[in-house]
Amino acid sequence: MALPELRTAAVVGTGLIGTSVALALTARGVTTYLIDRDGAAARTAAALGAGTAGAPPAPVDLAVLAVPPGKVAEVLEEHQKDGLARAYTDVASVKGRPQAELAARGCDLTSFVGGHPMAGRERSGPRAGRADLFDGRPWVLTPHPATRSAVLRRGLELVRLCGAVPVVLAPDAHDRAVALVSHVPHLLATLMAARLCDGEDFAVRLAGQGLRDVTRIAAGDAGLWTDILVTNAEAVAEVLGELAEDLDAVLRALRTLAATPAGPARSGPAAELTGLLRRGNTGHARIPGKHGGTALPYSSVRVVLRDRANELARLLADASLTGANIEDIRLEHATNKDAGLAELLVAGESAGRLAADLTRREWTVHV
Repeated sequence: MALPELRTAAVVGTGLIGTSVALALTARGVTTYLIDRDGAAARTAAALGAGTAGAPPAPVDLAVLAVPPGKVAEVLEEHQKDGLARAYTDVASVKGRPQAELAARGCDLTSFVGGHPMAGRERSGPRAGRADLFDGRPWVLTPHPATRSAVLRRGLELVRLCGAVPVVLAPDAHDRAVALVSHVPHLLATLMAARLCDGEDFAVRLAGQGLRDVTRIAAGDAGLWTDILVTNAEAVAEVLGELAEDLDAVLRALRTLAATPAGPARSGPAAELTGLLRRGNTGHARIPGKHGGTALPYSSVRVVLRDRANELARLLADASLTGANIEDIRLEHATNKDAGLAELLVAGESAGRLAADLTRREWTVHV
């Protein structure tokens, strides 16, 4: 069945996600209105090309509520009363509790379908918005039993226009899934980053790319993440409880090893640690790779990058001439030096050729 045409939309909340949705819709020719209690944020999003700041003159085809989970019910009730749209969705990262609050407030659930695009950045605010933020990313829809089929189709059309991949789940299944793959990882990154507050200065200065990778998402908005964790507390607590059991096992093994002289007695706790690390290898291998398929092993070609204008562009141009298919790029900045490393990830069989060709072009290369 053909999806209904989406001609007009309103985005309520012009932070990172709301502005990105609006940019994507506007780029596809949808007339989009931007509503935010912070008028400056809406005007900033409008200046970036996300749409028109202010309420629409007539009900729009779809309103996207880009507000924290704890505000979804309040905002939906408000805008259903003023007739903002013919259909509504949200982008909050928790679905079960907000949907229960919608029912408790007496909201019209026939015109609402829950939604959650599985995309984001560690930055926030309208200036962080990107029209391509959702390209190829899963976008979960959680229809209520009362949701009209036409409203669900409108949600599916939104997902299509934003370049995302639709996934339909029950609210509770969604909340358990995001607790495992999003909410707890964010909390763990934050806890690790918080340990640095009390670290010695010399220790922090030793930080390398591994620590940056682990703590990158800890830069997220603390207020928003408090709302997310509060709203999905049950599912997050369940995953954390299982994680705590693993952590207790690691602590016991390490303390036993610390108190045991070298010898056969150490083999048991060491084997327990090895088992946990191998479980981590297995779990990591389950994370989807390119285009959602099985993750493939890549080889790393590390290139010294001097701190000067257009250096990265020059490297990529030279690399493209080798014919290598570069799957990913990671940048590592050196401490107290005007240089860094660009790590190019390529299929294993092409790493040697890429390294040799770049070396011939006078780049300093490490494989």
